[in-house]
Amino acid sequence: MKEAAQVLGLLVERDQTLAVAESLTGGLVAAELTGAAGASRMFRGSVTAYATALKEQLLGVDGTLLAERGAVDPDVALQMAQGVRDRLGADWGIATTGVAGPEPQDGQAVGTVYVAVAGPVGAGKVASLRLNGDRAEIRRESVRSVLELLGGELSGNARAQDTEQNGGN
Repeated sequence: MKEAAQVLGLLVERDQTLAVAESLTGGLVAAELTGAAGASRMFRGSVTAYATALKEQLLGVDGTLLAERGAVDPDVALQMAQGVRDRLGADWGIATTGVAGPEPQDGQAVGTVYVAVAGPVGAGKVASLRLNGDRAEIRRESVRSVLELLGGELSGNARAQDTEQNGGN
């Protein structure tokens, strides 16, 4: 997957690291990243918190939020990204949570997915997805989407830093 190599290249340019929190993707994001040459330079590790309780225990997601809204929620995705970033000591954290099917979960339809990015500056970003296809297709598209979201944040932040450093005087 070209997105994995692209985000790793951007992380190398910035000398920054990445950690991953996964639910519905079950380790596929980490597998894509570690399949790219040079991943060990920037990839810190991952937590596959498939069970809802582990999202709270391992990633620090608010238990009340999980109880009230369930695991398939944009705020849960963001807290997963922030939690894995903090716990694994990375500059960036990304997360996936959603319903790959075949049954709905927590009142959410199959194909409802949230992917999130938390970085060194700012509150982070969440993308809400409504994906079609079978379980494998939904999981694959979730991986591509979270890597694309991270790539956009890395590219956007790089442009903002260049403007700050080169503009002005």
